[in-house]
Amino acid sequence: MGHKLLEVKDLMVDYRTDLETIHAVNGVGFGLDQGETLGLVGETGAGKTTTALAIMRLLPERTGRIVQGDILLNGASVIEGTEKALQRLRGETMAMIFQTPMTSLNPIVSIGNQIAESILLHNTQGRSEGEIQQRVDEVLNMVGIPPARKKEFPHQFSGGMRQRVVIAIALACEPDLLIADEPTTALDVTIQAQVLLKIRDLRDRLGTALIMITHDLGIVAQTCDNVAVMYAGELVETGTARDIFTSATHHPYTRGLFDSIPRLNQKVRRLRPIPGLMPDPTDLPIGCFFSPRCPQARPVCREERPPVFSSGSQRIKCHLFGDQEGFAQAGP
Repeated sequence: MGHKLLEVKDLMVDYRTDLETIHAVNGVGFGLDQGETLGLVGETGAGKTTTALAIMRLLPERTGRIVQGDILLNGASVIEGTEKALQRLRGETMAMIFQTPMTSLNPIVSIGNQIAESILLHNTQGRSEGEIQQRVDEVLNMVGIPPARKKEFPHQFSGGMRQRVVIAIALACEPDLLIADEPTTALDVTIQAQVLLKIRDLRDRLGTALIMITHDLGIVAQTCDNVAVMYAGELVETGTARDIFTSATHHPYTRGLFDSIPRLNQKVRRLRPIPGLMPDPTDLPIGCFFSPRCPQARPVCREERPPVFSSGSQRIKCHLFGDQEGFAQAGP
């Protein structure tokens, strides 16, 4: 078998200032094949966006540091790549849909020119101006925007339409890997459904691998093949979407996420939110990062880092699974 399209190996990312060091990502590792979709799930502050920015090599220059690990795209290290090589990769091989379309688009440049710029930067096929404009029209049609509107500016579009423009820019060069960072945030439910349907359709049509970053488990159920649950900068549970949504056995944090979701098919019950807050990333707990909030925490949880236990495709980082039937300790 050949290598995976994307391999993230033991990734650690810090944000460093003169006053403190924020441990944003702490030993994250996963792989992604062509055409596969991974849902990266967790609360705000879990490190999801930082992981995506590290993959794209878009961390803030002054403060963001990849302190450990490697990121391989098609077998080649992204971390060791030159800025010139990265410019070729971004847009052509990997692209990102950012969280806020209003700030992702240039307000004084027409949407057609913004899409054309992406195509022009990666014009390896030597397209003429007419061919570039034809490609702009194709991409706009692909995301459901009439090409006649390509001379209009971002403020003339609704939030959902702007998000579609951002998707069009990301897909203009048909990248192998697409990272969607909360692509439906601040959109109403109807527009959310349209944007998700469009992303799924384009993924299936183009064979693009997709990382869907979200805190909404409903979105994950609709779009993802595999799921990685992230807490305080580390993956606490991974598995296929089928395992995550049908298994009765979960990391206490994953169970807490499920308990926080309203269920329409059950009698009215009070939601059970996870108590407490995410730990301070400048001062993480000595043992399990989730132990201060965990209702099942034991003394060992507060004193030692938990190992990973696996059963089939499910991998759970939790001391409680040392004596769980069907689970065996996996690698680090």
